[in-house]
Amino acid sequence: MALPIYPKAQRDGAVENLCGFTISDPYRWLEAGDDARVRAWAAQQDELFAAHRDGWPDTGNWRAMIEELSTFGVFDPPMVRGSLMFIAEQLRDDEQRRLVVVDGTSDRRVLVDPVELDPSRQTRLHAWWPSREGERVAVQMEVAEQPASDIVVLDVRTGEVTDGPLPRARNTSLAWLPGGDAFYYVNRVPTEELAPGDQRLHRRVRLHRIGSPPEADPVVFGGADAPDCYYGIIVSADGRYLAMTVADGPAPCNDVWIAELTDPQALRFVKTVDGRSIRANVLPRFLPDGNLLLVTDYQAPCGRICTAPRHHADPSAWRTLVPEDAQAPLDDCLILDDPTLPRPLLLVARARHGVSTLTAHDLASGRPLTTVPLPGVGVATSLQTEIPHGRHLWFSYCDAATPAAVYRYHAATGEVEPESTSTARKPDSTISGRTVRYPAGDGTEITLFLFTPSEELDGPRPTLLYGYGSFGLTMRPLFSPMAAAWVHAGGIFAVACVRGGGEEGQHWHDAGRGPRKHQSISDFNDAASWLVRTGHTTPAQLAIYGISGGGLLVTAAATQRPDLYAAVIADGPLCDMVRYERFGLGGTWTEEFGTATQPEQLQWLLGYSPYHHVTPGTAYPAFLLAGAVTDLQTGEAHVTKMCAALQHATSGDRPVLMRREPDSAHAGSCASKERALATDILAFAGKYTGLSLETRHPLPMDDADKYPTVPTL
Repeated sequence: MALPIYPKAQRDGAVENLCGFTISDPYRWLEAGDDARVRAWAAQQDELFAAHRDGWPDTGNWRAMIEELSTFGVFDPPMVRGSLMFIAEQLRDDEQRRLVVVDGTSDRRVLVDPVELDPSRQTRLHAWWPSREGERVAVQMEVAEQPASDIVVLDVRTGEVTDGPLPRARNTSLAWLPGGDAFYYVNRVPTEELAPGDQRLHRRVRLHRIGSPPEADPVVFGGADAPDCYYGIIVSADGRYLAMTVADGPAPCNDVWIAELTDPQALRFVKTVDGRSIRANVLPRFLPDGNLLLVTDYQAPCGRICTAPRHHADPSAWRTLVPEDAQAPLDDCLILDDPTLPRPLLLVARARHGVSTLTAHDLASGRPLTTVPLPGVGVATSLQTEIPHGRHLWFSYCDAATPAAVYRYHAATGEVEPESTSTARKPDSTISGRTVRYPAGDGTEITLFLFTPSEELDGPRPTLLYGYGSFGLTMRPLFSPMAAAWVHAGGIFAVACVRGGGEEGQHWHDAGRGPRKHQSISDFNDAASWLVRTGHTTPAQLAIYGISGGGLLVTAAATQRPDLYAAVIADGPLCDMVRYERFGLGGTWTEEFGTATQPEQLQWLLGYSPYHHVTPGTAYPAFLLAGAVTDLQTGEAHVTKMCAALQHATSGDRPVLMRREPDSAHAGSCASKERALATDILAFAGKYTGLSLETRHPLPMDDADKYPTVPTL
C-alpha cells in the first residue's frame, strides 16, 4: 500500500532550555491557531480527513446503528421541590436537553428549550438549581466553547426570565437561601480587571439578591491570593449555616470553612478542616442538629463517613459513622430525614469492582438496616431526594446491556419502582458484560470490563479498548450506544480501570498521578497485552480510544508500544506535557501531572509526554486525533502538534488524521454532532481492525427503539 501524502508542515528549529533540559519543539508555530499559515494547514488536514472518511466502509451502516441504539427521554433523577419535579428531557428529534417541570397532577411544562433560544443548536442546558420552595429556578446555559456562561432566574409558574443574566459563571456552584429571594454562586473576575495574559481562574463567591444588578453582588469569599481555587457551596436545610469547600484546582484535598448566616452578606468564616495539612478530601453535609456529616478519604482511601461538631472538625474530634470498606470505594451518600419516617436514614452507595451496592443505615448510629434492591447487577448513580427533607431516593441505573433509567426507593416501605417520568429499559440479550482481573507488570491486579456478544466467542475478535486514568475518575460498566454498536457488529469493547483513576479509592488515584503517571500508561499497555495473550484479540485487531485525559493515556501508550495497536483514537487529548499548562485549564492541573517549571517534575513529564516520544522512522498505528477547533479545557494545540509530529515521523502506511469540529466543545456537543463523532470513531476503528457490519447482530424488533442516549464511556 502506498504511503499517505500529508500536508506539508514546516519543522522549525525551536529549541528551549528548560530547567537544564534541552527540548526541541519543531511545531510550536501551530500553537498560534489564528495565524494564516496554521489555518491553511488545518484546512488541508480537513480535506485529507474527508477524503479518507469517504473511503471507509460501513460509515452509513454505523450511523444507522448508532441511531438504532440511541433513544431519548429522561435518564437522570429528578430534582424534587415540594410537589414539583424538575427533569431534563431529550426526545428523539431534540438536539439538546430541555428543562421540564412536572407538577403533582403529572402536568408537564417545558421551562427551557435551548434550541428555541438558539436555532444554531450551539447553546446547551448546562445546569439548573430550583429554589427550595420550587417557585424559582436558576438556569445556566453554555454556548459551545465560549468562555461566557451566564445564569438567569426563571419564574417556575410562568416560565419567564425574572432576573439576570449573571455573567462569567462557568463551572459554578450555587446554593439558594430559604425563601427563594437570594443565593450564593461563583463567578470569575472581569477580564478587564486582570493583568494582560493572565489565564488563571480568579473565582469569587458572591451573594445575589433577586432583582439586584449583578455588578452589585458582594464578594463573600475568595481573593487574589487563591487564583485557581474551586469552590463548593452548601447551605443547611434550616438556612442557618453555610459550608464552603475550597480546592486548589482538582487537587485531591480541600479545606472546609463554616459560617453562620446571621447576616448573609457579612459572613464570618471559621476554617474547620485544613485539607492540605491532612492531605484528604472532605465533603461536608449538615445534619439536622446543625453539626456536620463528613464524607472523607482521610485515613480511609476508599472513603468513610464521619460526624463532627460544626466548629471543631479537627480529625481528632471526628466520630466514624460508616467505616471504610477497603474492597468497595464509597460513591455517594444521602440523608433522608422527613418527619414521616420512623427514623432518619443515611443511604450509602459503594462500588465493588465497578458494581454498585446501596444500603440504608440509621443516621444516628450508622448501623446498617437494609440493602436497597437494584434492578440488576450494575451501576446506580446520581442520588437525589426531596429538599429540604427527603423520604424518597431517586437514582439512575444501568449496566452493560441495560440502558439508563430512573428508579424511586420508598424509604417507608423499602420498595423500588421505576420512576413514572422515565422508562425502564429491557436488557439487550445480545450483549454480555463481565468483569475480569488482569495482572499489571508489577503484579498488581487491575479490573477490566469486557462487553462481548452473548454467543460463545470463536477466536480473536476486533477489540476497542477504552481508558482514562486521571483525576481519580472512576470507570464503570455503563451502557453506551458506541460500545453496544461495536458489540452488535461482533467486536469486543473493553474498559481498563488503570491506576490514576478512582476505582479502588484514593490510593489508586495516587498510584497513577504526578511522579507515578507512567504507571497508568503501563497498566493500559498491560491490559492490551492481556487481551492479546488470552486470545481475545490480536495487535492487528486492536484499537484504543480515550477522551481528554484518556486521550493522553492512549497516545502515550501508542508511542511507547506502537507494535501493539492497529488504530488509536484520541478525542480532545493532552499530548504536549511540557507546555500543557499554557493551554486551556492546564495551569490548574499541576497537582495531577506536575509542572514544567520544576526540574524533577519536568523530568516526570518528559518521561511519557506523547509529543516528545514521537520517533521518526517508526511504523505507527492509524491515528485519529479529534478535537474542537477551540477547546477551552485542553487547548487545540495538542491535536495539531501531535498530528504534525506523527505525520512526519511515521514510516507505516496507516494514516494519521485530524478531525476538527467547529462550533463545538471539549464535551457536550449537540446530539447530531455527538452521533456523527461516534460514527466516525466506529468507522475508523472498524476499518483498521477489520470489523465489518456485514455480520452484525440485529436488535430484537421490540427493543429497537428503547435505548436512550447516555454519555459514552
